[in-house]
Amino acid sequence: MTTPRHAPVLLDRVVALLAPALEAPGSVYVDCTLGLGGHSEAVLERLPEARVIGIDRDPTALEMSSERLASFGERFTAVHAVYDELPEVLATLGLPHADAVFFDLGVSSMQLDVRDRGFAYSEDAPLDMRMDPTTGQTAADLLNTATAQELTRILREYGEEKFASRIAREVVRRRETTPFSTSAGLVELLYATIPAPARRTGGHPAKRTFQALRMAVNDELAVLRRAIPASIEVIGVGGRVVVESYHSLEDRLVKRAFADATRLDVPHDLPFVPEGSEPALRLVTRGAERADEHEIAENPRAASVRLRAVERVLSASRPLPPGVVR
Repeated sequence: MTTPRHAPVLLDRVVALLAPALEAPGSVYVDCTLGLGGHSEAVLERLPEARVIGIDRDPTALEMSSERLASFGERFTAVHAVYDELPEVLATLGLPHADAVFFDLGVSSMQLDVRDRGFAYSEDAPLDMRMDPTTGQTAADLLNTATAQELTRILREYGEEKFASRIAREVVRRRETTPFSTSAGLVELLYATIPAPARRTGGHPAKRTFQALRMAVNDELAVLRRAIPASIEVIGVGGRVVVESYHSLEDRLVKRAFADATRLDVPHDLPFVPEGSEPALRLVTRGAERADEHEIAENPRAASVRLRAVERVLSASRPLPPGVVR
């Protein structure tokens, strides 16, 4: 299987943020969204002391990235899991902590490029959209069974779609005679349902609906809500968590989790910080970093990226993952 090459977003900046945590011999880097392995390959090449654990729920991505990174031998380990299972992954591997954790959120380039996965609206394909195609309901299943109220909520919350209720009603009406199975039928419905003035602005009229269905099918926000706190818990002193997000809901969740982890929890007018009250983590990035015009021109996916990072500066008394012995 030949692994296609895509330019990872903000690759040099991501590696620079990870590097201080991965300079010691035997340091452990966990790529929670392995994909085609672009970020992991850069870490393996540029940070020779690091061991890389690559997590992905997509078996095809694991196969392709494992082929790409095979030359690094035992420095690379691929794990089939969802990234909120990070503590269990470390426990299974007998690792007491990680030194750096990275998330590149959203759908991968490989998943968009493979027609039969159903993530893209540009050509007709089965409405699947599962990141792990071996389990769970498909986007077609969701469209054909969810109530109009539930579909409205999904489109409004995950896609920020202004015409969510109108689209949901039309989906329910049409599926009574012709259940949804491929993307062409859904795209046609969206063109017919969204008013013409709205179709001429804000990109392709199917973009928001397809995004919303993908996020719902893969339960992406709920998984992320569990995964970010888990990643903060598993890093040791000097460890870093770095996150690239492409959706306002994702970025807001990451921003809130990082703010909570770095907040000084004492009265603002206290003249000193009592010993033991210092936050255990600090923000590494000031707000969310963005791609510059040159990177966006080279890699259009970078246009919406928001990059954030935190570092653990104090140890925390926390239970080890099950099965790990200190």
